[in-house]
Amino acid sequence: MIRTSLPIKTIVFFSLFSFGLISSCSKDDSPATPKDELRLTFARLGSQTILNGNAVDGEGAIYLGFSAPVERASSDMFQISTGGMVLADTEEWNAQGDQATITVNPTWIEGEVYTLRANNRLASPEAADLEELMLTFSITKQPLRATRIQVDTHLFTLNADALNTGISVGHPMEIAFSRPLAISPQSLKEFISIEGRDKVEFNITALSDTTFQLQFTETLKDFTNHQLVIGPGLGAAAGREFDGLELTFFTGPSSTPDFPILSDEELLTTIQEQTFRYFWDFGHPNCGMARERNTSGNTVTSGGSGFGLMAMVVAVERGFITMEEALQRWVQVVGFLETADRFHGAWAHWMNGQTGAVIPFSAADNGGDLVETAFLVQGLLTVRQYLLQEAPQETELIGRINTLWEGVEWDWYTKGQNEALYWHWSPDNAFQINLKISGHNETQIVYILAASSPTHPINPEIYQSGYARSGAMVNGQSYFGITLPLGSAYGGPLFFTHYSYLGLDPRNLEDQYANYWTQNVNHSLINYQYCVQNPKKYYGYSAQSWGLTASDSYIGYT
Repeated sequence: MIRTSLPIKTIVFFSLFSFGLISSCSKDDSPATPKDELRLTFARLGSQTILNGNAVDGEGAIYLGFSAPVERASSDMFQISTGGMVLADTEEWNAQGDQATITVNPTWIEGEVYTLRANNRLASPEAADLEELMLTFSITKQPLRATRIQVDTHLFTLNADALNTGISVGHPMEIAFSRPLAISPQSLKEFISIEGRDKVEFNITALSDTTFQLQFTETLKDFTNHQLVIGPGLGAAAGREFDGLELTFFTGPSSTPDFPILSDEELLTTIQEQTFRYFWDFGHPNCGMARERNTSGNTVTSGGSGFGLMAMVVAVERGFITMEEALQRWVQVVGFLETADRFHGAWAHWMNGQTGAVIPFSAADNGGDLVETAFLVQGLLTVRQYLLQEAPQETELIGRINTLWEGVEWDWYTKGQNEALYWHWSPDNAFQINLKISGHNETQIVYILAASSPTHPINPEIYQSGYARSGAMVNGQSYFGITLPLGSAYGGPLFFTHYSYLGLDPRNLEDQYANYWTQNVNHSLINYQYCVQNPKKYYGYSAQSWGLTASDSYIGYT
């Protein structure tokens, strides 16, 4: 073997040269990494996708999103067509070049099928070309909607659960729809009705193909509940789906007062006199007692008659009637009560004003009603006290009233158990109803009279366990920042502050549970604040209209 020595520089050079050859050959022979294909990531018309051939609302532009920036070869890279017609469009791209917005002119047509395609393949510096882009979508036929109902400046809330209030009575109504109606105003009228106390008549004129005006043939009645109905049949006539619309609205005041404007003093006098007139003018001609309602015929009410007797005292003092006229009516009422049906001294809730016989209040309530009797007795005693002061010579009438009052067997209505007074008793059903008179409500006068009876008194313990429920009638909660000493939440109907205290002065009345003047004042203030704040949004409740109690309304007793 022949050995040859090479210089170190030569060896290094050769090594580097060899490495360069190897490296160069390796780089040239490796395959290039393929690019991902450009993809359409979203396609929307407005806010709705059209990627899958969807039917969408025809509102808005088309928005396209891509997986990488797109090379903008021209300002017209896409085409939208329908029925062989190509639509004019405007195309805009975002700064990154990966989102396009296409706005068409004219606007989308309901029921039409549209095709969107790229005019050429789409190229990107960061992705492989998208060879073809084509989407098909359609525009749905929109249902018909009422979009605006307006009277003067008041825009209705178009919700069946809403209560539109304070609607002007002297202006026409405008109704606007979401789509043009290809029907005449007269045809439209067939699908619209407005009911108040009576059917409301109107004529319709077209302000445009979507907006119509209802002109009322008579001014709407003020402070009246109305129902506006647009029937679903309008949809078929308009060639669209339509669910119909039903709204309730209340009219506000008319510009002309229905009655003369009164001062506060005149208003108080009018209320007092008209309240008295109910009992006086509608009193039963045979017995003078108050009818349950002015349409009740021979049905007279014991408790209501007690209120009427007291109203007559006010009427004499205010000069609405004379003392002589009042005396005649009082003698008539007392004479009737002396012979009317009684049940251990208590009168029935309802009686026949011609015969004095009981009229059942319900199947089991055909005897004495102790609460109604108490309201009647407080009226009789008010008349007695007034006579003692103003006409003491009327000794016979005073004595007859005493006899009626002393004949009530309050203690009988304890069922002999000395726990509470009971509301009802009859010969047929005894104490079957079994309703205790208990808790703070309208019945405190019952216990006061029972405890005060000179002939049939109850023990004080019965007041404690029956009326006061051994303290369970205490409330003590705060409502609208006002503490309610007794009773149910918010105090209940306001007649709780009335009935017992027509004959019982609450200003200095107090027991271990409450001061009853404070109770009545706070109950009234809570009632007032409830109407001012009106949490359930009932129409008419306000600082000028409050005092919620049980009463007859246009739909009956409530």
